[in-house]
Amino acid sequence: MTLDPAFQVFLGDCRTRVERALDRWLPPETTQPGILHSAMRYATLGDGKRVRPVLVYAAGQALGAGPDRLDAAACAVELIHAYSLVHDDLPAMDDDDLRRGRPTCHKAYDEATAILAGDALQTLAFRVLCEDDNLCIDRIDRLRMIAELAQASGSRGMAGGQALDMQATGREIELAELENLHIHKTGALILASVRLGALAAGAGRDERLPGLERYAKCIGLAFQVRDDILDVEGETEVLGKTRGKDVAAAKATYPALLGLDGAREMAQRLVDQALENIARFDDAADPLRQLARYIIGRGR
Repeated sequence: MTLDPAFQVFLGDCRTRVERALDRWLPPETTQPGILHSAMRYATLGDGKRVRPVLVYAAGQALGAGPDRLDAAACAVELIHAYSLVHDDLPAMDDDDLRRGRPTCHKAYDEATAILAGDALQTLAFRVLCEDDNLCIDRIDRLRMIAELAQASGSRGMAGGQALDMQATGREIELAELENLHIHKTGALILASVRLGALAAGAGRDERLPGLERYAKCIGLAFQVRDDILDVEGETEVLGKTRGKDVAAAKATYPALLGLDGAREMAQRLVDQALENIARFDDAADPLRQLARYIIGRGR
């Protein structure tokens, strides 16, 4: 898809900022245990879409915050996302060999190192929220951010969604069950990204926040629908991961339930709903609007 030039600049700036923050927080390979720190950096740095950090920056900007205040939250959500990918790719989970166009962490290193790298990335995310000096909020809001991220990544969020996904593999499920699965597995961290951006901006009680949260819930589902579509019609070289893996693993997907056209219609409907929920925001929220369109138009 062709990106709006201003949004393309915004995306590039956000990705550069969060990459720099991640590099600063991740321990160097020269610090012992070097192999663990090498695996952590391998799993996190490089060619990622960075959708969740971009959401942090976009939500914070819409609520009046500058990027310096948002780096810690952006870094924390990406560390959680990176840990989840490392564990998701393990043989005991999805058993994937390719991630972001290169061998998965357990293939590049070994399974034990990958498990430990994921564990360490998860704990580092919370350390960032605890210690970052540019996070200019009071202690209560800092604790709220920590609690929000813990909720989104735990058994009532992403980890719970992964458990539901594994239980659903190989059996037929209804659309409502599939949506509930992805509200937890994918949507919880996307919603947390918006909430963390708001809290970092000092806008945790802004009257517009409920609309922003509804926006996040819609694009969270739209993101997963698009992922499922790409698993059918994308190319491995472009996706950076193995095409057709969901079908081969007998996973429940939106194209399987709705057909490709039905899945595309659902994704567009979700984006339209997302945009309606932020209609009252001014031009500062344009990156949120562009991001919603990018999510269903992306090729990877």
